Amino acid sequence: MASTAAAKEGGKEKFLVLPILVLILAQMGTSGDNGALSLAATALTQDLGATVADIQLANMVYSLMAGAFMIAGGMMGTIIGWKKNFRIGAALCALGEVVLAFAPNMMVFIWGGRVLVGFGASFMIPSVLGLVPKIYYGANRVLAFGCIGAASGLSALLPLVLGVVMELAGMKVTFLVLAVYFAIVLLLSFKLPEIEQNDGKLKFDGIGVALAGLGLFLFLVGISQISSWGLVEAFPGAPSIAGFSPAIPMVIAGLIVLAVLVVVEKKVEAKNGLALLPQSFLKTPQVLAGLAASAITFFFMGVQAILMAPYLQLVAGWSAITVGVISIVTGAPTFAFSMGIPKFCPNANPRRVIQLGYIVMASALGCMAMAVTKTGVNSMLIYLGAFLAGSGAGIVSSQANNVVALAVNERDAAQSGGIQTTMRNVGQALGIALLGAVLLFGITNSVKAEAANNAAISPEVNAQLADMNFSLVSDANFEAQLSEIDMTDAERTELVKINQDCRFNSTRMAYAVGACIVLAGLLTTPAIKIFKKEEA
Repeated sequence: MASTAAAKEGGKEKFLVLPILVLILAQMGTSGDNGALSLAATALTQDLGATVADIQLANMVYSLMAGAFMIAGGMMGTIIGWKKNFRIGAALCALGEVVLAFAPNMMVFIWGGRVLVGFGASFMIPSVLGLVPKIYYGANRVLAFGCIGAASGLSALLPLVLGVVMELAGMKVTFLVLAVYFAIVLLLSFKLPEIEQNDGKLKFDGIGVALAGLGLFLFLVGISQISSWGLVEAFPGAPSIAGFSPAIPMVIAGLIVLAVLVVVEKKVEAKNGLALLPQSFLKTPQVLAGLAASAITFFFMGVQAILMAPYLQLVAGWSAITVGVISIVTGAPTFAFSMGIPKFCPNANPRRVIQLGYIVMASALGCMAMAVTKTGVNSMLIYLGAFLAGSGAGIVSSQANNVVALAVNERDAAQSGGIQTTMRNVGQALGIALLGAVLLFGITNSVKAEAANNAAISPEVNAQLADMNFSLVSDANFEAQLSEIDMTDAERTELVKINQDCRFNSTRMAYAVGACIVLAGLLTTPAIKIFKKEEA
């Protein structure tokens, strides 16, 4: 207990370096896993026959699992101990990466490997945020949370390294490297200092876990499948309810279950003293604003995952290594602002800092939208957008975690890691799903509409186009998709031009919608107050 006791003296004591390094490595690992998936877009298409919808689902499944079980992971840490919880998560992540490496098809890749990594993150990442309030106190805690936010910036190093590995050795070796990485994190966790444990009398909230898991799963699956199943009418070959898409009914059902969860959890906390969803999280406006900040930061990352990386690789033809360089441009300012603001501006107004971050993130999306061209991208604007993206994410991350922790008691602050990381994954899932839907619906509907209004396209060709869905692909892959339709060379050339225009306009529209959603976060910031320094 000596290490923790020493840290509790606040800023007068030396900041404990080794524990925060272990926690940063864990945070970086999950970010690196998601980065590797973005880099693997071309390899997945070539090796496993993946479509953009498959890649979208692979991104989503991690967020689905993590979002559905992250709150439960936070509660488990409170009951069994944060270090044990951390180790379970690291082991599951390592196993998941092995499954990803040897997956024979996208089914195993998505529902085997991605599920395991997401489930592992549900234990490990809440433990990262749960351990910080147990190890660090006072000014040291503010700095520690800033370091955790900076981990998103440091994780930018991993895609570059993994991009080189992927180019030289292939996708399988890349995921095996990540498996070894998580195994090392597991071993290093045994160096964490002793911390205070609970009294062993806390009860696991099984009803809450079941309701939260079911509600979040229904909500996130429904959102994620809108672009695959349809918004109202079901797409051909998609699941249907009397001809209608089940996506929106699943979203509504998920929200109803989550509403029931809120009612049930109030009674559970009154009876047992511990609930999956403490009332302090729901009744404290600052907590809600901090959770929104976490969600919006990762919503923004979801936007990058579904818009920027696929466009750069599939349309502009960038290599995995080149996309990895972009991650460095994003990660460096994320690291600098996440750590720099708590270190050099400890008295900064958290409300103003988060507001600034939202504005910078929205500006980054605007810059990326302007970077898109009909056949590629403007590289200079992409790099500028990436830099602004990292700056905005780092500015918000420097305050978001501590805003939540300062608004509740110590036990709830530790348990808040689960709901904070749930909100991150819900935000990322919404970014991928909503912007993916805007993108894919936009391309499909506008291609069909433009073709129908084009005198150069025959009614026979239009009739066959009506039964097709289109995605974000290169011109060559779009032509390949049209290969089964009997048409003239002039019609094919005209359709390629139409697709270029629709791809361009839909991508820009998706970026614009993303920017508006980020700016809507400003409405939550009045609830964030200025705090005095925490007493030791």
